[in-house]
Amino acid sequence: MISVDDSRHDLRADCSQCVGLCCVALAFARSADFAFDKPAGDPCVNLDGDDRCSIHPRLRDSGFAGCTVFDCFGAGQQVTQHTFAGASWRDGAEIRASMFAVFPVMRQLHELLWYLEDALALPAAASLHPALRRARSEVRSVTEAAAVTIGETGLEELRGAAALLLRDAARLARESGPIGAGPRHAARSRLRPGADLVGADLRGADLRGAELRGALLLGADLRDADLSRAELIGADLRGARLDGADLRDAIYLTQVQVNSATGDAATRLPLTLSRPSHWG
Repeated sequence: MISVDDSRHDLRADCSQCVGLCCVALAFARSADFAFDKPAGDPCVNLDGDDRCSIHPRLRDSGFAGCTVFDCFGAGQQVTQHTFAGASWRDGAEIRASMFAVFPVMRQLHELLWYLEDALALPAAASLHPALRRARSEVRSVTEAAAVTIGETGLEELRGAAALLLRDAARLARESGPIGAGPRHAARSRLRPGADLVGADLRGADLRGAELRGALLLGADLRDADLSRAELIGADLRGARLDGADLRDAIYLTQVQVNSATGDAATRLPLTLSRPSHWG
């Protein structure tokens, strides 16, 4: 099980320390997740003068389910309080443009840090911990750099090197315990990286150690499934049913994935993640 410590406190969103960057810098399109179109750089009409969402308690009922799924991994407060020393996008066109350029890059860096912290918490991957710590240090040094340096960062190079370590760490963790038999009514061969499992009936499936990296699990029925040591990095869990599922030791599960799915009081999550309020 992933241990809980303060190593990722700055990777958790703190909207009180941000200036509503996700509500301004990012674009969204009218859909089931958003009630209207909003271009990147335009403030959402629901953002008030104190950079707070005026409809936050009723976002889903107001047609903004997409907002309840989003997680900046703490990038908002990092950009606001560290990169720009407490400044706001309201302070002028130049700082506005710079903040909006840095924010999405910072979010990707912080997401990568989250995965590296997950890997470092895997006892089975202890042999890789020195290399993982070096990768974490390299990424953190970029997050603490000046805005111009962050903007010029070669994200693909950083992520490419880290991805190999993350994959190897996940493999060691997946193979450190029993491998599940898969779904009772289908071949385990379906459980592979990038698998199309949209709407799949995986109720009660033994998915221990499954390699579901990048799998499409939209609307999949995972009720009462055991996902212990299942690798879920990049898996699309939108609309997936997780009632009673055991995800406590799932590898590389994020808050975004949990927020996009549905679950209940019996769903078991890693201690590093929170049960979404919209689960009821």
